[in-house]
This record gives sequence, structure tokens and C-alpha cells, in this order.
Amino acid sequence: MASSATKKSVLFVCYEGVFRDMVSQRADKDEWKIDSAGISDWHEGEYPDERTSATLESKIGHRLDHIGRQITEDDYNKFHYIFGFDESNISDINSMKPAGCEAVIQLLGEFDPQKQRVIADSYYGDMSVFQRVYNQCRRCLTAFLEKEFS
Repeated sequence: MASSATKKSVLFVCYEGVFRDMVSQRADKDEWKIDSAGISDWHEGEYPDERTSATLESKIGHRLDHIGRQITEDDYNKFHYIFGFDESNISDINSMKPAGCEAVIQLLGEFDPQKQRVIADSYYGDMSVFQRVYNQCRRCLTAFLEKEFS
């Protein structure tokens, strides 16, 4: 399990750029470990989807340089929180977790003040879906930070 020294560690199954931007503005920004990984290797070695990059550039002023990778067994020990976007993500994440894993695995949407627990897979949508997903992620992450790290 991630030690108490690394309690501020979060792994996302997608969209970690929103959180990176939010944390970069905090006084404790240097205490955070943030990454993302996919459940499968479909986009391993690739840059983020162009629509994701364009959305982040319009919202936070820059693009991500993250290269896609698949979640590993080691991630379950390096990260305190692992967030998925829908029940399928959570089921897959839980099915891959090693014995003794103490990482908190949950839907990011559980923090949504508007009670939208599932975050849509923007990959199959147009730019408006990417904008909606960004806004929902931001709401959820704001609530997560307020609840867990205020």
C-alpha cells in the first residue's frame, strides 16, 4: 500500500490532466503523485486523443505530454487512490488488483455534487462530450480535494 508519506497519490483511468492542473495551483503541489493508465493496452505508447488535448488546451491553456500506458500490479501499491469513470472500469480495476491491495478504488463520480456517478466515455462523442466530461471531472475533483485534503 502507498505509505502515509504518499497518501497524496492518485491514479486515473483517463483525464488526469484536469487534476494535474488543479493541484499545480495548490500550496501542497509538490506532495502529489499523479498519473493515469488504461485498463488495456489499446492506447499504450500513444499521446492523448486530439479532442482531449484540444479540450484541455481551451480550458487550462496547455496540452498534455502524457504517453498512454497500461495499469500494472505495481500501481496498486504506489497509489493511494485509483479512480475509474464507470462501473465497467471499476470492475476491471478490481479484477486486476493484487491480493493485499489497500488502494482506495472508486468511481470519481461518487464525488459529483450533481450526483452524476458515471462519467461518460468521451472517446465516442463529439467535442461537446469532451467539454461535458471536463466539467464533470472538475466538479468531482474539486469535491474530492475539499473532502479529503482541506
